[in-house]
Amino acid sequence: MESLASFYPLLATLAAYAVGSLSFAVIVSRVWGLNDPRTYGSKNPGATNVLRSGSKAAAIVTLLLDALKGWLPVVLVRYYGKPYGLEDGTLALVALAAFVGHLYPVFFRFIGGKGVATALGVIVGINPLLGLAVGASFGILVFFSRYVSLASMVAAVFAPVYYVFGDGVAWRMDNRVLLSMTVMTSLLVWRHYENIKRLLKGTESKLGKKKTG
Repeated sequence: MESLASFYPLLATLAAYAVGSLSFAVIVSRVWGLNDPRTYGSKNPGATNVLRSGSKAAAIVTLLLDALKGWLPVVLVRYYGKPYGLEDGTLALVALAAFVGHLYPVFFRFIGGKGVATALGVIVGINPLLGLAVGASFGILVFFSRYVSLASMVAAVFAPVYYVFGDGVAWRMDNRVLLSMTVMTSLLVWRHYENIKRLLKGTESKLGKKKTG
């Protein structure tokens, strides 16, 4: 039994990756009878592209489910993992695995989204106050800049910064969780490289405005 317990962190990490690999943009679109989000618009399987199908309901459901699949594995380890030897190190691995699953889903030919909703779900799972701070930052940045992509990236960068400065005040920081969060931030920014190009050129679409080209 003890030898089996040594595999629990690995099993939890693989399970988190499998959950993260559920591409809800594709699943929800199929249930709604919509076109595959990987075939139109930005071809990104995420809530924003599902919104381009014209179904706000499908986009909202996609957004919530993408966040949920990041939140659930983290919360399960955080609150129920200790009896099975799943400590903060496993939580860090599970958090990253769920996020990577969204980016590179094994069930969908490793073609995934940019991970914004899933990352927020992971962060809320790590600490709700941290998630609130990151979510509020995103909202404020979108309100003033009207660039969802820019707000997503900046809020993601703020996440590990908030985590460090909140240590001993709102939560207890773990370096492994910090590393996991930093890797997630780096991957999220990297997945927005096309948006970065458009931002630099001044051609990125603003919220509420249609693309002109």
